Amino acid sequence: MSLDFTLRKYEELCKTIKKSNYPIIRLKDYFKEPDHKRFIILRHDVDKLPENALAMAQLERSLNISSTYYFRTIPEVFNQNIIKKISDLGHEIGYHYEDLTQTKGDLKKALQLFKKDLKQLRKITNITTICMHGSPLSKWNNSDLWKKHDFKKYGIIGEPYLSIDYNEIGYFTDTGRTWCDKGSIRDFVNNSLVCEKTIKSTNDLIKFILSKKFKKIIVLVHPQRWSVKSDEWLKELIAQNIKNIGKELILKKIKNK
Repeated sequence: MSLDFTLRKYEELCKTIKKSNYPIIRLKDYFKEPDHKRFIILRHDVDKLPENALAMAQLERSLNISSTYYFRTIPEVFNQNIIKKISDLGHEIGYHYEDLTQTKGDLKKALQLFKKDLKQLRKITNITTICMHGSPLSKWNNSDLWKKHDFKKYGIIGEPYLSIDYNEIGYFTDTGRTWCDKGSIRDFVNNSLVCEKTIKSTNDLIKFILSKKFKKIIVLVHPQRWSVKSDEWLKELIAQNIKNIGKELILKKIKNK
């Protein structure tokens, strides 16, 4: 049995999804036709290690799966060659924006930065959807940019945190290196289909998908967590455990306010 949070384990998850006969669609497909009766969406937030995202995209392509990859535009992630390769494999590319965090809450500057970075991405491939980066250590919520502005003015058809009614959709995220993380600061949705506490490992998620309990599912996968090499796997495990402790402290401060 493969170690969890490795590319080999992700392959097992993908093969399970194929076996379950769920239609696999991208976010832009959902936003264009939101009345799909049954589906699984694989969403990837590329926070770091774009090379891992490419390996994941190539694996999905080998299984005839098309998914959605949201890229940050910071130097260590914005690899134009990799972004183009992933797009050419048939996957959707979107902008993983963090403009309010980068401009320290200045709405005017944030909007200008958003337009600039969106233009950069559109030089590589067509972009029609965006998704906020959680920036857990920041006091600014990046999605607040759209409280006073409308992303549709910029040719954007949807944003996963703002444009989806999750009351009929099961949402599973690997945030915190578990599928039922209760320590997420911003990576959560308001929905009635709450993931069960027993779904912690990828094996648990595989069993759940095969049960076909939900008709509509979105699975969020961060490629940097799914290592190809053993030293990367150990490094990510240690880093995530430290990060989880930090998030718990932040959440305690928020609750005590």
